[in-house]
Amino acid sequence: MRNENIVAQADIIIKSRILCDHCLGRLFGLLGYSLDNRERGRAIKTLLLMNAYSVNQGIKDEELIYALARSGFEPAINILKKFNKDVKIEKCEICNDIFDKLEEIAKDIALRASEYEYNTFQIGCHAPLEIIRKEENIWTFHNLENAESFKNEFTRELGKIFSSITNKEYSQHSPDLLIVVDLTNNSFEISSKSIYLYGRYRKLVRGLPQNPWIYEKDERIKYDTSIEELITKPLISLAKASGAKFHASGREDIDVRMLGNGRPFVVEIKNPKIRSINLLEAEKEINKHGQGLIEVSSLKFVDKSYVSKIKALSEISRKVYVAVVKFSKNIDENKLVELEKFFKNIVIIQRTPTRVLHRRSDKIRRKTVYEVKAKRLNDNVVEFQIECQGGLYIKELIHGDEGRTKPSFSDFLNNKVSEILLDVVDIQEIV
Repeated sequence: MRNENIVAQADIIIKSRILCDHCLGRLFGLLGYSLDNRERGRAIKTLLLMNAYSVNQGIKDEELIYALARSGFEPAINILKKFNKDVKIEKCEICNDIFDKLEEIAKDIALRASEYEYNTFQIGCHAPLEIIRKEENIWTFHNLENAESFKNEFTRELGKIFSSITNKEYSQHSPDLLIVVDLTNNSFEISSKSIYLYGRYRKLVRGLPQNPWIYEKDERIKYDTSIEELITKPLISLAKASGAKFHASGREDIDVRMLGNGRPFVVEIKNPKIRSINLLEAEKEINKHGQGLIEVSSLKFVDKSYVSKIKALSEISRKVYVAVVKFSKNIDENKLVELEKFFKNIVIIQRTPTRVLHRRSDKIRRKTVYEVKAKRLNDNVVEFQIECQGGLYIKELIHGDEGRTKPSFSDFLNNKVSEILLDVVDIQEIV
């Protein structure tokens, strides 16, 4: 677009609209380089004034000078004063002069943001529908193809001022702090990017659920405490966060201990005010809060992708269990030797266990048992060490679940199971 066309279009627009420098410049915001819209709008108004007035000829276009003056353009106001003419300055009909308040808004946000530890930020905006419609109507009516949106300019210019006040950097991708200004009610919200911590937990007692709510006999029951609560509560406190979400690589039953190297987990700490958590201190606080029920180790900062990684890999990673099993009849040691050979590198066909059918779909799983070691403790009690693929239901491998798991220890030994005490003793490092 040639300069004379810009001026001609601007002449028509400014005579029919009251626009501040920002909103006029934004109508041609994609033209030129290294100019902000305020500078662009002021430059256009200056060119219009040069066409409307000259020292030799005086006022050549009084309507244009009045229009410029009403928008608050000082040189036009001064010309009218020279000729003893008054004009009423009006607010911009698109933005209502909101750009004059950017520094005040930025200071208010910076004060609230000082509660947070952060290095990068991003600013968003909810603009009133009235502003959006007005500027889009102007684009359409005047066939403007190089306009920039109000939202773009508002967030960019506010971000510049906020950055200069706080010495923090704008980040387009994954900022520490997200600030959303709502111009419909003159408010703003601040949210802090989640922190993700990876670690391993050991569950040292039986009767402790992984999550507060569990299902027992088709009934949803809330426990007083859980692994999730014992781990997340200290982290929420240390990070001054609004909450946390616990993600584990699989789960053990409430009556099963998690020993050995522990189960991998990731905690998403939501809306933290403190980001630089001392991980050694965090481990100490969690273990203190755990009161001998759980222990955590190997805490480290990770990104969000670790959540899906630990969940996906839990289905294939190797796990080692120790089960002390009481059978209804005495056990022949020779039969245990045969069992060890039979269950070496064998694929188990397993339908969803009866005990979890109320919350999981009924499907068939194929999981591998890599090795079994059996040691008779007395006539009808055997200790099994089982190395297998993740996702295998171990109790059902032992008792058979009325034929839903094949083969099973119970079927192989032709001996019903009366009691199982189960521990997880090793989970392969997966991330």
